[in-house]
Amino acid sequence: MTAEIVEPERRTPIVAEADVVVLGGGPAGVAAATAAARHGARTLLIERYGFLGGMGTAAMVTNFCGLHALIGGEVRQIVHGIADDILDRLKQLDGLNTPHVVLGKTAAQSYDVSAYKLALDDMVLGAGAAVRFHALAVGSVMARQRIRALLVETKSGRGAIAADQFIDCSGDADLAHWAGAPYDKGGPGGFMAFPTLMFKLANVDTPRALTEGKPRLGELMAKAEADGAFTFPRRSVIINPQHHEGQWRINATQITRAGRPLDATNAEDFSFGEIEGRRQVQDYFKFLRAYVPGFEKSYLLEIAPQIGVRETRRVRGAFQLDAEAILACRDFDDAVGVNGWPVEQHVLGDVEWRFIEGRGYAQVPFRVLLPQGVDNLMVAGRCASATQDGQASLRVSGPCFVMGQAAGTAAAMLLGGNAVPAEIDMARLAGTLRSDGVWFGD
Repeated sequence: MTAEIVEPERRTPIVAEADVVVLGGGPAGVAAATAAARHGARTLLIERYGFLGGMGTAAMVTNFCGLHALIGGEVRQIVHGIADDILDRLKQLDGLNTPHVVLGKTAAQSYDVSAYKLALDDMVLGAGAAVRFHALAVGSVMARQRIRALLVETKSGRGAIAADQFIDCSGDADLAHWAGAPYDKGGPGGFMAFPTLMFKLANVDTPRALTEGKPRLGELMAKAEADGAFTFPRRSVIINPQHHEGQWRINATQITRAGRPLDATNAEDFSFGEIEGRRQVQDYFKFLRAYVPGFEKSYLLEIAPQIGVRETRRVRGAFQLDAEAILACRDFDDAVGVNGWPVEQHVLGDVEWRFIEGRGYAQVPFRVLLPQGVDNLMVAGRCASATQDGQASLRVSGPCFVMGQAAGTAAAMLLGGNAVPAEIDMARLAGTLRSDGVWFGD
């Protein structure tokens, strides 16, 4: 039996009130907070770190996936609206690369982490939203099927944040979980997509790396293993130059624990993952310097502050988006935008891809934002209502921007009435999103 202590009862002060509270400052959260504030809602964004961006900054993903699609052999941007505002700010800060084709089937666009942090501050605060950094959400206070307050721990102590509408953009469905909404975690046998710890190198001889190194990467990894010098946990690695000369982004590690998937909602697993990730970063860095042309004089510029988590909880809504609908380029009556990212599944030692053929994108339905059993909560981001294979496409930044903008817009529309998100006027919501620049694919 696990030992316990009994804490004394205490009164928790309400430290802030808002119309809309958004938990999590990743792509879904910044889009939700910006949209809600622009439509007149008193909006408060809660973030555990001292900066916005979510996995894009804290895990140093430094790559927008799902903003673009390969349509008729041409790279086209398909996610617009608030995403356009972010791209414009990044361009002004000289922190945005041109889109690059991925595996000949889709496209991504890299950016500088520091520029992204500045761009998001400017956008969210410029919209009129407030931000509370270094606030770790730890629970909720319920009144029947409504969230009365979100509980947070900060350097100032424990506090409650009250609101009319809440949007869970935590990535892990933390607020939905505390509010009692049903969720799924993993697939058959408990499998969840493996995390990655990202890192960047500097002083790379980019011309040599592009012509002599990157094209032979698989061959050189096989040679290094045959030499007995290295054993790689993952062979499908992604290395690409960044916007500034000599800097490269390395997406290579795959973190497991005794061969099983890591659960980032488990504190012990999460801690293990950080240490194991840094061990793997050292190995991949040593390999690149020793075996890959162009990397001989490179050095470690940066290791991400945390491992990049791809999958934990997914809320169970009345509708779950699956890979079949995405790959079939399906349209929906309650669409709020589009997604062009393939189904990207991180399996043991490899990455398996299923690409969207045909027109190159599917619509994103509003219903994926609606957890069951909580009247004043929407979710947006990788914890949205999807099957495991559907989430493998929906979790990236492009569709997260789409879902966040839809949730924030809807939350502002619901203020001052008794309606719940499931009863929102979809024609009005879609019309507002279109007016705000969101592209529906028609």
